[in-house]
Amino acid sequence: MLSLLFVMQIDIIMTERKANKKVENTKKEKVSMKRLAAIIMGISICGSLLSGCGGTGAPKETSSKAASEGTTTASENSGDTSEESSGESSGETAGDTSGENKGETGGSGEATSIKLATWDYTSNDSTSNAIAAFEAKYPDIKVEVIDIPSTDYNTKLNVMLNGGSELDAYFIKDAPNTYDLYKKGQMLDLTDRIAKDNVDMTGFNGTDQPFNIEGKQYAMPVRTDYYVLYYNKDLFDAAGVAYPTNDMTWAEFEKTAREVASEDVYGAYIHTWQTQVQNLGIQDGKHDTLDFSTGYDFFKPYYEMAVGMQDDGIIQDFGSLQSANIHYSSAFQAGNVAMMPMGTWYVTTLTAAIKAGDTEVTNWGVATMPHPENVEAGYTVGASTPLVINPTSKKQDAAWKFINFLSSDECAGEYAKVGAVPARLNDSVLTEIASLEGMPEGLAEAFKVKSIAADRPIGENVTEVDSVLTEVHGLIMLGEVSIEEGLAEMAERSEEIQK
Repeated sequence: MLSLLFVMQIDIIMTERKANKKVENTKKEKVSMKRLAAIIMGISICGSLLSGCGGTGAPKETSSKAASEGTTTASENSGDTSEESSGESSGETAGDTSGENKGETGGSGEATSIKLATWDYTSNDSTSNAIAAFEAKYPDIKVEVIDIPSTDYNTKLNVMLNGGSELDAYFIKDAPNTYDLYKKGQMLDLTDRIAKDNVDMTGFNGTDQPFNIEGKQYAMPVRTDYYVLYYNKDLFDAAGVAYPTNDMTWAEFEKTAREVASEDVYGAYIHTWQTQVQNLGIQDGKHDTLDFSTGYDFFKPYYEMAVGMQDDGIIQDFGSLQSANIHYSSAFQAGNVAMMPMGTWYVTTLTAAIKAGDTEVTNWGVATMPHPENVEAGYTVGASTPLVINPTSKKQDAAWKFINFLSSDECAGEYAKVGAVPARLNDSVLTEIASLEGMPEGLAEAFKVKSIAADRPIGENVTEVDSVLTEVHGLIMLGEVSIEEGLAEMAERSEEIQK
């Protein structure tokens, strides 16, 4: 445990120092080195004291790998973003988490530097665009980006938050982790700041709600993705069937799939994720995946649709897709699938494939996600990427300006420039995305939404329940249990987990 703590502390300090191309103030260098020496000495003393307690377990070598930190990248024109200039010499005191202006300026005209954790930053133009726009509007605040590989992000963020790193703000990558962060007190309550600045939350189309926990808002959604319907125009033209519309029920979707299907053409593609069926049951916003009280009967009509289409050869069978590990992009881009429900993120993937000549599909369209009966068009399911303030940050005012800007209408266009969908959707943003090279006609109308239900709720046991839903989904689609048996098993096991 001590070895892990040692590696975590040393690695975080050294990583944060990588962002600085040079250190101009030798006194500041000495301050940081003294911190490093103090940590080493403290841990050594603890190790000496604890060694006589009879512990026999040796630290695992792999723990040091899990504790290693990501690359720290200063945003463009960020100037001096060293650890020292971020406030260590400006009167900050350890334990002061009030977020007052204390320590938020470096004095003598120096800019405030805030540390942001994110993943795959160097390949994410939308985030770098947004940060550049923020720094242009607030030249007195610079953003120091701690860039962590996507696959390591959750583990390393946890190390930073638990290890006392001077992190001011961070993105949440996976929604199921949100509740654990909340329970550990690692998300600052933003409710009063939102009220003070009169922030209009209605523009988020419901994507802010998963982060409203017990009546308090703990995160601001920045980007979002939600389900729409992609279709191959050439296959519809060949079959003499009208294109999907932006107001289509799921019953009409199935009817259309059956009409356009042929010996060589699949009428639709439903991927192996359980969300491809179960999301349809929560699309109206009345239920979520933790709601076992009705025996998950809100999933039933959509399993009946999916299993029926599979049995009749209208869609590819689950077993074949799973055993061959087929990616949804490969399936649609092969050119023999007429329709595919998939997230808005796929737009840029498909346009890039067409530009590179890597797909048979060049004449395509997109429509609003089909909807259940008695639910109006524009209701869909998705997830957002939120920003959070670390409660231990001594620069909470500056961090709030940052996340408020990145989640604003003003910043939304920065995401749209590269085809990313901002959490705040408006006509100008959709027009911007639709104007990008390779986008199909009618995209702006197809992307309009009225409500985005969260594909995963925020709460305890979400991960465990999700695992059950995934497992039993596979059993239903493979025909190993009936739909009724599968739903009953989901409900029974979900209730047991949530007791």
